Amino acid sequence: MAGRDLRALFSTNDRTFGTTEAFTNRQAQWEFVVSAFTEHLRHINSPAFNPENLEAARDNVVVFHGIGGIGKSTLSRKLEAALADPGQRPAQWGPPEWGGARILPVRIDLARSANPDFEKVVLSVRLALAEIGRPLPAFDLALRRYWEHQHPGDPLEDFLNRGGLAARFGKALPQQMQSALADVAQTLLLPGTVGSAIGQVTGALVGALRERRQTVRALAGCARLADLLESEPDLDSMSYYPHLLAFELARLPAAKKVTPVILLDAFEEIGDRTHRDFERLLQRLVWLMPNAFVVITGRSRLQWADEALQGQLDFTGPTSWPGLAARDIPQARTEFPPRGRERQLLIGDFSFEDCDGYLARRLSVEGQPLISDPIRAVIGHRSHGLPLYLDLSVMRFLEIRRSGRTPQPADFDHDFPALIARTLSDLTAPERHVLRSVSLFSSFDVALATAAAGLSQEAPALRLIERPFVRETPFGLWPFHLHALIRATIRGADDQTDDRWSPGDWQQAAVRAFAALGEQWSGGSDRDRLLLVGCLRQGLTIARDYRLDLGWLTEAAWTYVGDSVWEPLDLAASPEAQGTAATAADALVELLSALARRQHENRARTVERLVAVADIGLLPAELYEMAVYYRAKAQRDLGHTERSRQGMQLVAAGGGRLAPNARRGLAHLSRLAGDFPTALEAAEHLGWAGRHHRVVGDVRWVQGNMPLAAQSFGAARAEAEEHGKSGEAAMSQAMRSFTLAFTTDPTTDDEIDLGEHLLAQVDLRAATLDVRIAALLRDAGTDTGVEDRAQVLAAEINTSGLLFVQAKLELARAFHHAIRDDQAGVASSISRLSELTREGYYAYYVDIAHFMADLPLDNPSRAQWLDEQQTVRQRWRSMVIDRRAHLTPGPATGAP
Repeated sequence: MAGRDLRALFSTNDRTFGTTEAFTNRQAQWEFVVSAFTEHLRHINSPAFNPENLEAARDNVVVFHGIGGIGKSTLSRKLEAALADPGQRPAQWGPPEWGGARILPVRIDLARSANPDFEKVVLSVRLALAEIGRPLPAFDLALRRYWEHQHPGDPLEDFLNRGGLAARFGKALPQQMQSALADVAQTLLLPGTVGSAIGQVTGALVGALRERRQTVRALAGCARLADLLESEPDLDSMSYYPHLLAFELARLPAAKKVTPVILLDAFEEIGDRTHRDFERLLQRLVWLMPNAFVVITGRSRLQWADEALQGQLDFTGPTSWPGLAARDIPQARTEFPPRGRERQLLIGDFSFEDCDGYLARRLSVEGQPLISDPIRAVIGHRSHGLPLYLDLSVMRFLEIRRSGRTPQPADFDHDFPALIARTLSDLTAPERHVLRSVSLFSSFDVALATAAAGLSQEAPALRLIERPFVRETPFGLWPFHLHALIRATIRGADDQTDDRWSPGDWQQAAVRAFAALGEQWSGGSDRDRLLLVGCLRQGLTIARDYRLDLGWLTEAAWTYVGDSVWEPLDLAASPEAQGTAATAADALVELLSALARRQHENRARTVERLVAVADIGLLPAELYEMAVYYRAKAQRDLGHTERSRQGMQLVAAGGGRLAPNARRGLAHLSRLAGDFPTALEAAEHLGWAGRHHRVVGDVRWVQGNMPLAAQSFGAARAEAEEHGKSGEAAMSQAMRSFTLAFTTDPTTDDEIDLGEHLLAQVDLRAATLDVRIAALLRDAGTDTGVEDRAQVLAAEINTSGLLFVQAKLELARAFHHAIRDDQAGVASSISRLSELTREGYYAYYVDIAHFMADLPLDNPSRAQWLDEQQTVRQRWRSMVIDRRAHLTPGPATGAP
């Protein structure tokens, strides 16, 4: 029965509107399923149960609903596993008492990414039932007739193989369907040629059923079989075929008896609440298979018991679905299972539709919602699905209305101080203190909460995490977080409680929280990137919002950049942000954001951001050096080599942490200019800090000395792995695969695969492009669409502003054309290389393109090769000849 909202009722003299309270029960999901399924087994095993009774109410479905990301799909998968194999049941899930019932679960993902359609749903159910090991002739004949009519020339077996259903469920269904067809044909004494044609078989069977022949008495028990076989075999008819499955399941011998459990996941993705075509088909399946048990997971309550849907769905209203009808009377959390036939359980918060439904039902006039659609929309979005916020919004609505003013949507963009009071009302003083402290964090654990609160005992924090507004993500770095609305309200609303915090209290809490994060980071492993990035994100936010000194953030920032992994550090904008940095923390946020985003932005944008953050003057000297160094790197990538050289020289002269990197940068600039002896000599003094092996490899490969270059890059990767630097290891492996891809080395495929594997763990755009170019080089000379792939890659590189990578790609295209003796293609690549290197840097790439194609070099670059130019020419030319011989086995020649 519906309870009256007495508070709303006594808030006004207006007696024209109705008031109703609505609450949703919360119980343990497994016990909820066990209770409902136990009752289902009892019902279908009763002698009075008749699967062909189309008028009896249905109680064979349970629904779990909740906000996205709350774990509904995980629950669905876990239920499927536990039902299929008791050994897969989590330890905390108690064993059910189902006797010897044989359960056959089948989970169907309705998410758009799974490309669901009703045919696949029905086929999945039938394929799962193939495990019984025998035909289900009534259904199989109808399905065979449907399939041949709707998919002529496309055998079902081919469809199942194509869609992956055969791999998931096995290939028994086509054979069982053929067996059913043959058995019926034999029963009807049809000749062999006729017995293989489904049309003749079903026609003869319908006739036999109409004439009540004894030969078909087994199928005659299905009163609606003839009608279904005579109906147009379209999708609408198919949606009634589950009735035939229910009939077949009911007449299975005891040894073969099974109870299907159909798990429909992501139910919200089959459409919206306006267009219910797919939902109508699925509802028919559930209704027509009363001996199957259905578990639905989705974002919203299932509305089938809503009489207002009559006409949109076939079976609606609480009489049809008593377990799906909304319950307005709250139940104690300890009461389990839910009272009566409740079959829907909320997981987490209300969905937006549920918020709207709650608000629409809460206050009404003659059955129509009193709160308008626009106001309900504002409240729903602002609430984050928290029922308490909805309740407070209803009271605010009545308060405004009582003042004589018509409530407007803007009135509900509002924080409720009462939300704090009601949230804190049953907390102890230490728990309140911890709650306010952890509101500074986006996520936390017990130790962090205790330290931020400045307490010596964890007990208050342990009690707090048991509260319903504290959510848990078990596999997160810090497993707990506050409900978004509770956190925002505690930090932003006007707190009127007796123990409210002053601004000074919040400042002291911020200092404690900041220090606690620093202690967690410094106490962890120096290779724990997850901890580092988590501490940086939260620490930067707190330091920025409360204007704290950088402290441990400086060392953490150096650790962040030291491995070149570049996880995103996207932070919410500061509430006081005016578009410019105001504190050192603001500047550091922008610096690290620019460094991470450069993997996804044009290098020109990176330079612009780093110039701004360096010039603002808020960074300490050592972090200013970081901005200058990475600005110089980006300028080099853009071909602004003189400005890059100035920045590198400034950093190298400073002798700080990045001095070895800057000296490596200067060596690279020498290499770019073609001064290879200087670059190689500089590499000898760089050591590990200056990544000496990688610099040597970069010098060696352009000499055409691929074995030595690959050896250097391999040594660089090994040294990086020894130091736990995954980013450096990935970059070195990328260049090793690039180098070997010019050759016919049989390990090239493996080297490229390794490069892709290492890069999957980091975010390095240039190195990723190097590996993709290596894949083109590996296929150079073949008819595998190399030129088309190169054009696509060129477009991607162009958006990045990585000039040096673009030159590498053009060199790879020249190699491809040289192998194919495509003189026009070589000339085109040389022209593009000349344009790309017109400033003089990488100009030797034009020389190399001539070497590969054995063309005379009338205007050589100023490159100072490590060996005689003729030696370098011969190495590059030999790689072209070797590749030709590899692609066309036979005597190799020295000329194309």
